[in-house]
Amino acid sequence: MASKGERDVEIHVSSPPPDDRDAARPLLPAACEAYSVSAAILPFFFPALGGLLYGYDIGATSGATISLKSPTSSGTAWYDLSSVQTGLVVSGSLYGALIGSATAFTIADFLGRRRELVVSSIMYLIGALLTAVTPNFLIMVVGRFLYGIGIGLAMHAAPMYIAETAPSQIRGMLISLKEFFIVLGMLLGYIVGNLFVEVISGWRYMYAASAPICVIMGIGMCWLPCSPRWLLLCATQGKGDLRETKENATRCLCRLRGQASPDLVSEQVNLILEELSYVGEEKKAGFSEIFQGKCLKAMIIGCGLVFFQQVTGQPSVLYYAATIFQSAGFSGASDATRVSILLGLLKLIMTGVAVLVVDKLGRRPLLIGGVSGIAVSLFLLSSYYTLFTGAPYVAVIALLLYVGCYQLSFGPIGWLMISEVFPLKLRGRGLSVAVLVNFASNALVTFAFSPLEDLIGTGVLFASFGVIAVASLAFIFCIVPETKGLTLEEIEAKL
Repeated sequence: MASKGERDVEIHVSSPPPDDRDAARPLLPAACEAYSVSAAILPFFFPALGGLLYGYDIGATSGATISLKSPTSSGTAWYDLSSVQTGLVVSGSLYGALIGSATAFTIADFLGRRRELVVSSIMYLIGALLTAVTPNFLIMVVGRFLYGIGIGLAMHAAPMYIAETAPSQIRGMLISLKEFFIVLGMLLGYIVGNLFVEVISGWRYMYAASAPICVIMGIGMCWLPCSPRWLLLCATQGKGDLRETKENATRCLCRLRGQASPDLVSEQVNLILEELSYVGEEKKAGFSEIFQGKCLKAMIIGCGLVFFQQVTGQPSVLYYAATIFQSAGFSGASDATRVSILLGLLKLIMTGVAVLVVDKLGRRPLLIGGVSGIAVSLFLLSSYYTLFTGAPYVAVIALLLYVGCYQLSFGPIGWLMISEVFPLKLRGRGLSVAVLVNFASNALVTFAFSPLEDLIGTGVLFASFGVIAVASLAFIFCIVPETKGLTLEEIEAKL
């Protein structure tokens, strides 16, 4: 009988093909997934702060650029920035994130999930402080770049750590909550920006305000245990004594599961080891393996989701938010900041809805329903710019529909799926490629939008995004599996 605060959930998996190897494949029984809810909070919370800091940067930078370029409140002699310089301030963290996610490919399995998040918190802190105290533009860009490296490492390691340490019954909710923290960070950034936008050198305070969160994240990650699955993977690959590592992994898993029985935890560790032996994880993964077999399928699923997440116009629609609301009668700087806060609240609410239902409804229903709404909203936006130019309410409705549906689907589920589908041996490298595709696609859409808008017009461009959304819907129908209620080992077997 599980003690109070624990959950025992029975997981039913459809039978694999009639194959002797599959028949002998070890799967984790329901009893081994007993856990204490209170023990699951901190292993989620501290990694999720990496997502909050990412979101905060997005929100704070929107206000910081206004403050930095203001002749009266900049507090610098170099406030008159060119469009290229402004772009470097805004996109410096994106460039850093690209480098960070690429770096994660080579260092992730060496450092492990926990130490990678510690390094991420250090890069966040150095970048935030350097940006806040910068004496000139060049050092500010360096600070933005270093902060971006922290983003790339955190967005790679946080979903992996949460996925590998969370009980399967609430894994979807916890990883989706990381997206909730990103949106919460954006909202916090908008609020701090609104508070300091008219203060002399207010942009310095906006960037410095993230420093305490960086410190909390770093201390928290130093305190948390390592991922037991990563420890066992290292042991099966000959990195350390297997018996000693097994004992260490058992201790770590006991901490992560709280009141769960040590015998059940030990049994789960044994089954993870059996699974690693079954799939040949004792051989170190080569680069070519990422594009073979089950990892190729996982790569198609993960990279496809994060690619469509960006190329359905997410950066561009938000870029046009201010223009759309101005056409509806909201004008002026104060209105713009308030509208940003309201949009942030909507994103937060809809992400909260996704968090609450993702482990009940499943991943596919949320993706299919949300992306369908995204496609409708994009065609509505297109019709506003081509047919209903005198009816701004059409654009406002389309914008709100887009934001709501995105936060129900691509926003949280994209990050959830890429943390679930990769096999353990290649999870670090596979996820780094997916994160790199995410940031590269974001950069592509951001920088291609203006030239394409001049070339084919805003209405046609949003219609093109709508067509891509329909294509992404077909991709989800045909390729993306349901992973609700399955352990990571069961998902690997399913692929």
